[in-house]
Amino acid sequence: YERSTNQLSERLKTLEARPPEPAAAAPAPAAAPPTVAQPVPSPASSGSAIGAGDLARPRQPFALYERRGAGQLLFDMGVAGDFVGNLTQRNVEKNAGGTFSGLENRFFPREIELSLFGQIDPYARAEVRLEAGEESRGDVSVRLAEAYLELLTLPFGTGARMGQMRNRFGLTNATHEHDLPFIDRPNVYTQFFGEDGLVEKGVEATWVPPLPFFVEVLGGVFDGDNDVAFGRGSLQFPQVTGRVRTFFDLDEWGAFQLGASIANGQTPDQLNSQIIGADAKYKYRPDGWPHPLVTVAGEYLYSIRQALVTDAATAIQQKRTLERDGWYVYGELQPFRFGAWSRWALGFRYDRTQYPVNSGTEWAVQPYLGFMPSEFLRFRLGYKHTDRSTCCSYLGFQDHGGSAKQIDEWLLQATFILGAHPAHPF
Repeated sequence: YERSTNQLSERLKTLEARPPEPAAAAPAPAAAPPTVAQPVPSPASSGSAIGAGDLARPRQPFALYERRGAGQLLFDMGVAGDFVGNLTQRNVEKNAGGTFSGLENRFFPREIELSLFGQIDPYARAEVRLEAGEESRGDVSVRLAEAYLELLTLPFGTGARMGQMRNRFGLTNATHEHDLPFIDRPNVYTQFFGEDGLVEKGVEATWVPPLPFFVEVLGGVFDGDNDVAFGRGSLQFPQVTGRVRTFFDLDEWGAFQLGASIANGQTPDQLNSQIIGADAKYKYRPDGWPHPLVTVAGEYLYSIRQALVTDAATAIQQKRTLERDGWYVYGELQPFRFGAWSRWALGFRYDRTQYPVNSGTEWAVQPYLGFMPSEFLRFRLGYKHTDRSTCCSYLGFQDHGGSAKQIDEWLLQATFILGAHPAHPF
C-alpha cells in the first residue's frame, strides 16, 4: 500500500509540474439547453450560517450517479464465505448444547452470502443479501438475509431505511457473521435475541444534528418477529428500537465510540419486553500502521421482561417481571507493523450472562489467534470454555444422556471475500 501511494504521489507531482496547455478556440455557441432544476448548494459549502430553512431543504443528491450517467450499472456484487469447524466433548454433542447447537463436531458452511448493493438514483441506494448455511446436520438452507431501501437526501440531516434489515442495535447486532471481530456471536446476544440476532422488517430513520461534535440518533418501528425477545409480529403492537452514539477522534491516541440502545415490544403472550444496552469501543492505530495496534470494546445488556410463571405451590400461572442482564468484553492485538508477522493477531473475549426467562447464569472465556494472508482471506483458531450454573432441557437443549453444563470447544474459522465488499464500520 505504501509503495502504491508513493507512486501515485509522484505521478501527481509530475502532472502538477507540467506547463498549462494553450486554451483552445471557443466553440460556436450552441442552442440553449432545456432548463434543468439544479440542487441547492449546502450552507456549509458556501460558508454561510445554517438556518432553519436550510436544514429543511433536501440534501444535495449523490454525485456518483450523475458522473456515471443514467441507465448504467450502478450496483456492486460480492460473495463472502464463512466456514466454521467445531470440536467438543461427546456428551455435549448428545445434548446439542455447544456454541453451534446441533452442529457439534462438524466442519460446516455457517454463512455463504451474496450481496448486491449500490445507487438506485441520486437520492437513494439499496442492499440485497442472500445467505446460505447449514442450520442442522447436513441441511443447508437459503434465505433472504437483508433487503432494504435507503433514502439519502431527506431534510434536516436525516436518512431512512425500509425493508428487512439487521437492526442497528448495540455494537455487533448489525454485523454479519463473516465480519464479526471474533468467531461467534457474544453469549448475551444469543441468549437475549437468539442465534440470528435481531433481524426485523420495518422502517429505521437516523438523524445527525448540527452540533460541533458527532452525534447520531436512530429510531425504528418493526413488526417484532424475533421469537426469542419479542414475537408479537404486528404493527398494531410494534417493536420499537432506538440508539444514540457519539465518536471522539483522539488524534495520535486513537479513536473512541460510545453508544446506548433500546428495544421495546411484546411477546406472543401480549406481555411487555424491553432490552436496554450500552457499549464502548476504542481503537489505537499509530501513524503508518495499516491496521489498529489495539482494539478494546465491551457491551452491557439489561432485559426487563414480563412472563407467565407457574407457582410451584399452587400450580397457578402468575405474571411476573423478570430482570436479567449480561455483558461481554473483548480485545485484539496486532503488534507487528510490517512483514509476515503483521498478518497475525491475538484476541480474547469474556462473556457473562443470565438467562432472560429461566433461572441461571453462564460465563465463557475465549482466546483466539487470527491470520490474514490478505484483506480478503482470514483464518482464526480459538478455544472456548463455557460454564453454566444450571442445565439443560429447559434451556432448549436435549437430554439424550449427555450434558452441556461445562463445555470445552476448539473452533476453526475460515473466511473469504470475492468481489465488492462494503467498508467495515468503526
